[in-house]
Amino acid sequence: MKIGIIGGGPAGFAAAIKASKNNNQVTILEKNNKVLKKLLLTGNGKCNYFNEVQDISKYHSGNEEEMPEIINEKNIQMVKKFWEDLGIIPLIKNGYYYPFSGTANSMKMALVNKASDLNINIITDCEVLNIIKEKKVFKVTTSIDTYYFDKIIIATGSYAYPQTGSTGFGYEIAQEFNHTIVPVCPSLVQLKTNTGLEKKWQGIRSNVIVGIVDEGKIINEQSGEMQFTDYGISGICAFNISGYISFVLRYQKSQTISINFIPWYQENDFKSFMTKRASSFPKYDLITLCETFLNYKLIAAICHYLHIDSKKTWYDLSEEEQVKFASALRDFRLEVIGTKDYLSSQVCRGGIPLIELDLNTLESFLEPNLYFAGEIIDIDGDCGGYNLTIAILTGIIAGTSAAEGK
Repeated sequence: MKIGIIGGGPAGFAAAIKASKNNNQVTILEKNNKVLKKLLLTGNGKCNYFNEVQDISKYHSGNEEEMPEIINEKNIQMVKKFWEDLGIIPLIKNGYYYPFSGTANSMKMALVNKASDLNINIITDCEVLNIIKEKKVFKVTTSIDTYYFDKIIIATGSYAYPQTGSTGFGYEIAQEFNHTIVPVCPSLVQLKTNTGLEKKWQGIRSNVIVGIVDEGKIINEQSGEMQFTDYGISGICAFNISGYISFVLRYQKSQTISINFIPWYQENDFKSFMTKRASSFPKYDLITLCETFLNYKLIAAICHYLHIDSKKTWYDLSEEEQVKFASALRDFRLEVIGTKDYLSSQVCRGGIPLIELDLNTLESFLEPNLYFAGEIIDIDGDCGGYNLTIAILTGIIAGTSAAEGK
């Protein structure tokens, strides 16, 4: 049986490796001159490929009720074993898995070498132009030749990182076979604001809790280091809420978020804390009073935003100003007006709905012998190795199913 894999990324390689059993002839068609280009960028080149924390809340889809069929203990362990079988020795930092070599190239070569051992045919510089089905065979027209396959696995990625060759062509293929596409938008991406503070807070880093404000309530809180920039905010905690915000901004002009600058303070009344602190340092102005737990530039920016004189002492402030300042440190609200584009996004949210796929095989319900794997499917994850886990897992499922099917 001839099985074609469209896309030479992690999902495509996992699919090819699993599809190669039973003496199947497996071919990977890759438009770039090299395979696995995006993998080399993962984790800033260090390749965070797995995470010990495997809660389903780390994953997202428009069909959340369907996700447990894919994201479950059995499947996650299957991904872990896949890497172990390739000989990857992990370096584990706070639950984050990296290759012990410290370089993503080790991951790439493990996949490439395994594919070579299995005699998988890898054709690069091969852009797929069209796929049609003639009777029971898929005819794939490319920039260099025409190929015929009994089964096809689409693993073309999304729009994210177009510099690595991702163009979203897979969505077009899916639609040609009557699939719908959940609206696609950037995820794990920087957020744009328009507070007037961007030039003042540029370059500051601060450990915070950030959340999305929905009908006045704070939801989907994420903690970590936030980076303040001349366009808005960045950092892992901002990335992890960006997919939700990116999707919402398709339908409204802005999204309110809340930043807690004092996550170390667990009590309810921060104003009392400030008053007690000021009693020990009555002559300190606001910046000096707070400088031991917040960057002085950030304090100045917040005061500017609140129209409070940062040179005043705590006791010089009115009761209203004290309440306003204390509240802002714990619940600083601002509007996100946009995100960076696909050039900056690590992944995308949206894609082929889970309800249009057999989640035990990832075969299309609409077209027999057509499978999907990787980022083209409407499931994405937080920072921390989760998206690479999705790529490998869906590749394993699709490849195994294609190999074993009729």
